Amino acid sequence: MLIVAGIPLFFLESSFGQFCSQGPVNVWRALPIFQGVGVTMVLVSTLVAIYYNVIIAYSLYYMFASFQSPLPWSDCFYWSNSNCSLTPRGTCGLSVCVSLPSLVALQRFSSLDETGPVVWHLALCLLLGWLLIAAALYKGIKSSGKVVYFTSTFPYVVLLILLIRGVTLEGARDGIEFYIGSQSNLAKLCEAEVWRDAAIHIFYSLSIAWGGVTALSSYNKFHNNVFKDALIVCLTNCGTSVFAGFAIFSILGHMAHVYGKPVSEVCVCVGFGLAFIAYPDALSKLPISPLWSILFFFMLLTLGLDSQFAGIEVISTCLQDAFPENFKSKNSIVYVAPCAILFLLGLPCVTQAGIYWVTLIDQFCAGFVLLIAALLELIGVFYIYGGNRFIKDIEMMIGTRSSLFWLWWRACWFFISPAIIIVILVWSLLTFSPPSYGTVQYPAWGVALGWCMIAFCLIWIPLIAVWKIHTSQGNPWQRLCAVCSPVESWGPYLEVHHGERYADGRRYYRKNSVHLQDNNVYIIPNNLTRL
Repeated sequence: MLIVAGIPLFFLESSFGQFCSQGPVNVWRALPIFQGVGVTMVLVSTLVAIYYNVIIAYSLYYMFASFQSPLPWSDCFYWSNSNCSLTPRGTCGLSVCVSLPSLVALQRFSSLDETGPVVWHLALCLLLGWLLIAAALYKGIKSSGKVVYFTSTFPYVVLLILLIRGVTLEGARDGIEFYIGSQSNLAKLCEAEVWRDAAIHIFYSLSIAWGGVTALSSYNKFHNNVFKDALIVCLTNCGTSVFAGFAIFSILGHMAHVYGKPVSEVCVCVGFGLAFIAYPDALSKLPISPLWSILFFFMLLTLGLDSQFAGIEVISTCLQDAFPENFKSKNSIVYVAPCAILFLLGLPCVTQAGIYWVTLIDQFCAGFVLLIAALLELIGVFYIYGGNRFIKDIEMMIGTRSSLFWLWWRACWFFISPAIIIVILVWSLLTFSPPSYGTVQYPAWGVALGWCMIAFCLIWIPLIAVWKIHTSQGNPWQRLCAVCSPVESWGPYLEVHHGERYADGRRYYRKNSVHLQDNNVYIIPNNLTRL
């Protein structure tokens, strides 16, 4: 999925944003009829930001809980007397997969039908998480860029420490063999869900189809080598995922050795369960377990903050693009106000039924919508805007390349990537099963609500397309042609970068604005205020 979808789409989105210095909505000035795709990306980023910070709240809570010895979850007595009374003490950590976070951290109710009160220790952790994000983004991309120097490098230090400690433990080899080796269940490759999960993981980790890549690349210099950036980021990102797997499964292998169980029975938890149930339980079996637990959850915190930075940047960038005069010198409001609103919207996710809401949003919004948005993005750029035109746009930034260089990218953009996404999307729909949390099935109204969230994100694509056609002039064919062509203001923002291809386009400049770049002074457009 990295090769056939991840890198091609990352290269596409980063080139798109860098070329016009616009966020995921205004970038579709290149193809107005598809502007709804940008709105869909922003809505998905907003919905995911609501529940994703709840995961950060979990990390904060577990990190704080780790400052004690023994760890609270090292003995089932602290979590569930009822479960342990029915299970031998030596294996109670494996008895009920959902008992560890549910009974203490989440105070979970039995179903989505029972909302219950807010779990205040989680609500306070949620508030702290949003305060950390608002503080890091307070001054915009400049302040968040400095914070990312730490949050993006510290996890490597922790992973290396955990890997060194893990491979020295008994049973580590069994865990690694289960991860990548003779014990791996290759039959899983025949399941649509695995391929869908692989695609979503790539889209998640690379921020593809969320608008994050487009928003962040819009701050690049025009002649930045976006191709080199795409390769470095994508390969480093997925290499880190593989590297992290060795650190995780080596310690899970040791836990299986301690319990005298196969690794497959230890790794029964999926999704949030692996990070907040199975792995914490494994860490509790190590000497100096609080130290390893603190490092692990602090690593999760830094990783979560990095992801949230991109999500909030999507929202703030779109606000600045849409209302440049209003937010010209109000960066703090653009970042702090969304954080405050999203905190309030996230409170239902920290009630006693909160984990059900988190799982519901995760399984619906972060799945089908991303695949559909990515597919429409490929169709819009390469079949309507024009693949050859887009390649020439890229060459304006990175220089002319040979036709052989573009052969693979053309194949991916025009055929391979769309075909793969269509197959996964159709396969996933045909094999769809209602979501569940552990053994708890969602009520019919919960599943219906999930589909409504998908519809809410996607409905803007046809609505905006119809609106654009309706507000155009001429007969129906002329209107359709107009909204399938770039607007007059489309192109590089700085006049010096227009070149011959965009020299005749009508541009809107602010008379008294200048932008310093390469020791020269250039006129800049009135909606490039964030640069």
